[in-house]
Amino acid sequence: MGEIIAIASGKGGVGKSSVVLNLGETLAMMNKTVCLIDMDLGLKNLDYMMGLENRVIYDLKDVMEGRCSLKKAMLQDKYNRNLYLIPACKSIQIDAFPQAQLKQMVEQLAKQFDYVLLDSAAGIEKGFYCSIGCVRHVILVTTLDVTALQDADRIVGILMQEGMEQISFLVNRYHPKNIEKGVSIPLEDAKHWLAVDFLGYIIEDEEMQRSGNLGKPAVIKRNQLLSECFQVIAKRLQGEHVALPKLHNRGIFAKLFS
Repeated sequence: MGEIIAIASGKGGVGKSSVVLNLGETLAMMNKTVCLIDMDLGLKNLDYMMGLENRVIYDLKDVMEGRCSLKKAMLQDKYNRNLYLIPACKSIQIDAFPQAQLKQMVEQLAKQFDYVLLDSAAGIEKGFYCSIGCVRHVILVTTLDVTALQDADRIVGILMQEGMEQISFLVNRYHPKNIEKGVSIPLEDAKHWLAVDFLGYIIEDEEMQRSGNLGKPAVIKRNQLLSECFQVIAKRLQGEHVALPKLHNRGIFAKLFS
């Protein structure tokens, strides 16, 4: 039985979907089978970010309403045969979303894949509750901005009230210079603030935005610091005790953050 994980955020704009895609791609490069489910209903981002928008014939709604099988709805990634996507749809009404049926579908996928990652809707709307109702582990994506951390902390409180068994967080758009200037909250303060398992950080890198626009995951370019950040998170997710990337000892550091 594979792991079922919802990836959520307290607010929009923190790069959650980019994190879902690149984490899924990284796990797939580690020979893990991965299925992404786009739960951001009404927005439908992941198929565009993977360059698969023209291949969508069936989507999540078609599966839920019995018009196609799970296999027919799954799209294979262009860059790794271990990675698949079930795209979201724009037409479904969240209030009518059948949560019990979704959980059954997700558990069926977990019998076929090592990881099933749900790209949850941002915030605490119905789509968020649909996602967390299917999982035992939630990963929160935040930046080191005060508003993002405040919203993430609110999500942590809700998850604890819901009896969530495992809660983790990671920091996206990590920029040490902003911390030094007092623009962002220090990483250690963020860890104390949220007080849940810390998986790692992803450096601020324009490659994340560029790759999303091109429909190609950023981690495809291996041996870069950005790719290493995702590798560390993926390894920690699998229970390995690995150190965070050492930014200050690299010649590339000055170039990245100047």
